[in-house]
Amino acid sequence: MVFSIITATTQILGSILWVEIVRDSYHALAHHWTPLYRLHVWHHRVFRPDLSPVSEAIYRKAHWYNDIPEALVMLTFSLIPGIILMGLNVTNGWMAWAGSLYTLTFVAGAIARGLGVPYADELTDLTHRQGDFVSLPGDWFVNRPYHWRHHFDNQKAYYSGTLTLVDKLMGTALSLKGKTIGVTGASGTLGRSLLQHLYFSGAKVVALTSQSGGITLEIEGEELPITTLNWQVGNEAALQEELAKIDILVINHGINVHQERTPEAITKSYEINAFSCWRLIELFFETVKTNEDKVRKEVWVNTSEAEVNPAISPLYELSKRTLGDLVTLRRLDAPCVVRKLILGPFKSNLNPIGIMSADWVAKQIIKGAKSDNRNIIVTINPLTFIAFPVKEFFVSLYFKLFSQGKS
Repeated sequence: MVFSIITATTQILGSILWVEIVRDSYHALAHHWTPLYRLHVWHHRVFRPDLSPVSEAIYRKAHWYNDIPEALVMLTFSLIPGIILMGLNVTNGWMAWAGSLYTLTFVAGAIARGLGVPYADELTDLTHRQGDFVSLPGDWFVNRPYHWRHHFDNQKAYYSGTLTLVDKLMGTALSLKGKTIGVTGASGTLGRSLLQHLYFSGAKVVALTSQSGGITLEIEGEELPITTLNWQVGNEAALQEELAKIDILVINHGINVHQERTPEAITKSYEINAFSCWRLIELFFETVKTNEDKVRKEVWVNTSEAEVNPAISPLYELSKRTLGDLVTLRRLDAPCVVRKLILGPFKSNLNPIGIMSADWVAKQIIKGAKSDNRNIIVTINPLTFIAFPVKEFFVSLYFKLFSQGKS
């Protein structure tokens, strides 16, 4: 009995997942194959940035040209799982046609919107409703802020319609193209690698460094000067005006006093590794004001694998764990997406015996961000992939239950 229930549930959910993959694949193809794009472009003609339709006529026409053909393709492909399972004489194989019933709701909704049936749009077109965004872009499920980015951030990304799975697999769940991205610790080994690979991803990069002079990147054998902001720990407020111009702030600076445990070393470690980063996060949060800010702005924080593993440097571990807990606490109420970078030992000035290369680490960070991973783990230690999610879940739950944000 239990086995039959599990089998039936798997068939139903699997068939629904299948048609969602079909829909998102069709959507992506429509942006790369001209015959389909001629139909799909009507969908992009409809909405203004506040998601109000340009006109009722265009709104209705877009459903006949785009939504209904898309739903009919989904319906056609939805028959395949049932046909296969029935042909294999799988018990209750007909349940795999649940995807077809699921798809019929999209067909009916698209026809109703195309006909202009009253309230059809309010009931069936939820990702295009107007109003302030009351949540951040969804992680595993598509919501209004997530889909808004497909229209007004980058049309060659954010293809998913209900589940974000296809975007995560394709690396289109976050577009870096055209975004202004600032990186602290820019004169360090990882900072330079991040700037370079962000540049290759189409971002406008800004280097934030406590060192004097400008930062250059080596691009195709030539030195390319980039915008550089010089700042000092303790004077984060001086960056506030510049932070307003940045879409993504990567907090990457830090210090490792190794085996020191003097009062001066304690002060320096916490000030640079924890409190300076926290002040920058709070200043950046103040720049998030509009709907567009909520979906375009992000903070990436390098908290390190030291959150859960020893780093053979007690003060580095203690200060990084403090930063990690502060980030976990603050992102419960954050006005924009906050990502953690959980990085294992890579070779740098802070860690000359690191195992991984900073260049490879930077590539993995950007790959993880494009897949919309909110916790990006880059390490050779398999235990971290288990220990960190468990720790993060329970610490976040504890903070949620026993602390309170702004009412």
